Amino acid sequence: MTTPRVGQSVRGSRSGRPIMVVLDLLGRRASLRVLWELRGEPLNFRALQDAAATNPALLNTRLKELREAGIVDHAEGGYQLTDAGRALAQALHPLSVWADAWGRTASARRRAAK
Repeated sequence: MTTPRVGQSVRGSRSGRPIMVVLDLLGRRASLRVLWELRGEPLNFRALQDAAATNPALLNTRLKELREAGIVDHAEGGYQLTDAGRALAQALHPLSVWADAWGRTASARRRAAK
């Protein structure tokens, strides 16, 4: 699988629109987990592999894609989010808040149905 790029067809869309490209990239296995694990301090490959609970081949692939997309970079301290990666994490925060509320509501509905 190639790294999704703006202006090129991606899974689920031929338009190449930026939103479709980022959704394709983030929808790939372990991409969101890598983004989540890099929200704090930089991590070396081994620490990131352990934190993301993934295998080295998949992690290498995702890191390559995220680096090519400008979301992750590798520096002396290890892998870390770029400015764009931090902005993406901030943009995802409202979705996380919504998901927490939705999860509580879904749990309450299941309890009430019993």
